[in-house]
Amino acid sequence: MRTLKEVQAGDTVTVVKFMGAGPLRRRLMDMGLTRGTSVYVRKVAPLGDPIEVRVRGYELSLRKSEAEGIVVDAVPAEAGQQTGAGEGSR
Repeated sequence: MRTLKEVQAGDTVTVVKFMGAGPLRRRLMDMGLTRGTSVYVRKVAPLGDPIEVRVRGYELSLRKSEAEGIVVDAVPAEAGQQTGAGEGSR
């Protein structure tokens, strides 16, 4: 498994689990990053911070330190194209 920090721009992944606990985990879940959610990585800044992702139909910017605590798994190519185009479920 890899973390969201390691995902390249243009890739779609699925959230598997969160490492750690506390307010950060709760805040990420409140923003829609829950287990099983598809996440499309739109952009990664030149120095890697922040990372812009599309989740549940909206854009979200995450710090590298936040993305490091989100374990993800690859999504098959066909499903990833739909989510990346904004056609995913809301």
